[in-house]
Amino acid sequence: MTDFVVITGMSGAGRSTVAGVLEDRGWFVIDNLPTSLVGKVVELAAAPGSTHDQVALAVGPGAMFEDPDALLAPLRVGSGTVRVLFLDASTEALVRRYEMTKRRHPMGGTSLAESIERERRLADRLRDKADIVIDTSDLSVHDVRARIEELIETSLPGGMSVSLMSFGYKHGLPTDADLVFDCRFLPNPHWVEGLRGGTGREPDVRDYALDHPAAVPFLDQVEGLLALLVPEYETEGKAYLTIAFGCTGGHHRSVAVVEEMAGRLRSHGLDPTISHRDITK
Repeated sequence: MTDFVVITGMSGAGRSTVAGVLEDRGWFVIDNLPTSLVGKVVELAAAPGSTHDQVALAVGPGAMFEDPDALLAPLRVGSGTVRVLFLDASTEALVRRYEMTKRRHPMGGTSLAESIERERRLADRLRDKADIVIDTSDLSVHDVRARIEELIETSLPGGMSVSLMSFGYKHGLPTDADLVFDCRFLPNPHWVEGLRGGTGREPDVRDYALDHPAAVPFLDQVEGLLALLVPEYETEGKAYLTIAFGCTGGHHRSVAVVEEMAGRLRSHGLDPTISHRDITK
């Protein structure tokens, strides 16, 4: 059986980078495949003697956005797992990338921002069908590659990957988070001399934040909630679950909580990955 991954999303959000990572890891990658040929690819992959058991289709704007089922239906007949990986990014980030490369946007339009927003409206339907959504707005090419490497190891082609993320509210909410918890009720080490320059990974910073009387009840309640919800998400077929914890800057409290929560979830048989989005900002 052949496992398929459809790489799609906003133009300029990193589709080529993701395709390159999968190709480097041995996936058979087809870029800009016409929707009408998807059925033929499925047939060839299933043919006797075929060595292509992991196939990635990089699909840009067009028919896929207008009728996602026309592409996905043939893949889901007689295949192994089929995952849709949607790459998103803010309009501001996409404008910066297009201005740097001086490329024209495939949607046309009288302005770059207008073209991006037009594509976003078309892409919303496909985004809703995605198994995995990655927001690359604040990610470098290296960061995108690292995230995809993580996905390959944990949730592609099958199974659900659980990711814990810390972030700073002043840098914006992570749009690819499924669940968000606010840690700003904890005491802020930023205002303590000797702790300001550290991070929540360090014992003195962690202890300062988590010694607050409400910290343990908060962690207990969230742990119980996640122990209930994670298996349910997996039963529903979700491929990638991102749980985000935020504080003001993303250096101290949220980092400490993520590190603590990861240990707690491991006691439930989970193996969450950890990312600290804003720890170096």
